Amino acid sequence: MYMKKLLTILCLAALTLGCHSMQSAKRGDDKSDSKEIVLSHATANATPQPAPLLKAIIDLSDKEIIEVEETALNELQDETAEREERIDPQNYLDTALQLYEESQELWSSDNPEEAIDSLDEAYQNIIYVDSGDDAELDQQVENLRFMISKRILEIYSARHVTVNGTSDAIPLIMNSYVEREIKLFQGRELNFFVQSYKRSGKYRDKMVKALKEAGLPEELSWLPLIESGFKVNALSRARALGLWQFIPSTGYKFNLRRDAWVDERLDPEKSTVAAIAYLKELHHIFGDWTTVLAAYNCGETRVLKLIRSQKINYLDNFWDLYERLPRETARYVPRFMATLHILKDPAKYGIDLGETESPDVFESVTVKKQMNLRVIAKKLRSPLAELVSLNPVLRHKITPKTAYNLKVPEGKRHTLMAQLDSIPQTSLPKRSFKVHRVKRGETLSHIARRYGTSVRKIARANNINRRRLIKVGQRLKIPAGRNTGKRTYSSRSKQSPKKTYLVRKGDSLWSIAKQFNTTISEIKKLNNLKSSTVYYNQRLRISKL
Repeated sequence: MYMKKLLTILCLAALTLGCHSMQSAKRGDDKSDSKEIVLSHATANATPQPAPLLKAIIDLSDKEIIEVEETALNELQDETAEREERIDPQNYLDTALQLYEESQELWSSDNPEEAIDSLDEAYQNIIYVDSGDDAELDQQVENLRFMISKRILEIYSARHVTVNGTSDAIPLIMNSYVEREIKLFQGRELNFFVQSYKRSGKYRDKMVKALKEAGLPEELSWLPLIESGFKVNALSRARALGLWQFIPSTGYKFNLRRDAWVDERLDPEKSTVAAIAYLKELHHIFGDWTTVLAAYNCGETRVLKLIRSQKINYLDNFWDLYERLPRETARYVPRFMATLHILKDPAKYGIDLGETESPDVFESVTVKKQMNLRVIAKKLRSPLAELVSLNPVLRHKITPKTAYNLKVPEGKRHTLMAQLDSIPQTSLPKRSFKVHRVKRGETLSHIARRYGTSVRKIARANNINRRRLIKVGQRLKIPAGRNTGKRTYSSRSKQSPKKTYLVRKGDSLWSIAKQFNTTISEIKKLNNLKSSTVYYNQRLRISKL
């Protein structure tokens, strides 16, 4: 490339010189035709000369050649830099980000079509990026891809759906999926449906009021029927808790407090506020309620990934996503639609719903003292179960040391205030379990033997099936056994310390040192170990022989 560039510039330089020579000849005195003929004749008989262009190149001085070389090299470097700049992946990403920001300005200026065009162009830029093994570059691509997809959804959703805070804002769909769920509610799930409906009376009036104030459809107040059966303490296999079935991370996101004292996912009113905030956020992203419901069940990230892989107008046709959703989520939307159909005309489906339960009637007292609900119930001469039902957020049936609005049966507020000083202060019970992180090769049986407990107790404490496989890194609660939470082999090792130890699957120097009441450095010293890595079936000396 360099030689071609140099040759080109040399030719241009020679042509320039040739032109100057010709101009000089023209400026000379004109000669007679006869002289020109003689000159031509003389030239014909002369020794052959180099072509004018080649001669011009040959006649270039060393200084001129050096200047030409420098010019060629500089131009070549400029072209190379320009070409490298054109293919630099970061340039594509910077351009995409700039276009993304422009789309926001266009949308804010009420130009949605131009905003979409800008986002399309931004997406075109990121598809050219080859991140290779660059993890940081790959993360930038994924972040931009998500931001662009989300912005497109927001623009479309703002154009498609208006939320009006009244009933019938959610389209009542009937199809084969919905019909199947209706038949289940008419059959084997009839009792669940009726009992859930009856429990709804305790909470639904406040839910409807909160939804209307937030401008959301009141039909959403029936979500807890399929989420939790309107049971405040409902706990799913995914550790989702409460009427609205929040997992801990989503609860934290929407300001539901969870600590050693309370878990506000169990608070009907606070969890309703959090659910409304979450539903509004989802509607802002997706725009149509069927997609919102799916995202509420399995998370917006999963639904967004499915939507990004669609080649159809997913916002107009949620049911095209149906077969690709997780089974539980796929049933969730038609199950909710089936609920609305039945509640709109229960007689049509042959279901007698009966009367709903009445809302709880209570009074509140702000307390700043750690007190046991059992003692409070005795002082108030009220059933403990009623007090627990009014305060489901208390994880250990003990009020926290910070300010807490304790709910008591109607008419008992003044009684409690008069008795507060006579109620002894208490503290949280000591934790009755250990936490174990599953290691490679471990099973429930192995862990149970290790801690001196049973598989059944571990399964019950963690709400898992005894036959279910456990995963490496999974945290398990281990109920305390007769050994006051100590591992059985630790007790044995104190009674009769071993001289050597055969490494088992999942062992580490730390666990072995703890087992034999020694230190990692001591084991490494005894076995001449240069690192802390041990291997399966490796025999280690534990004490000096």
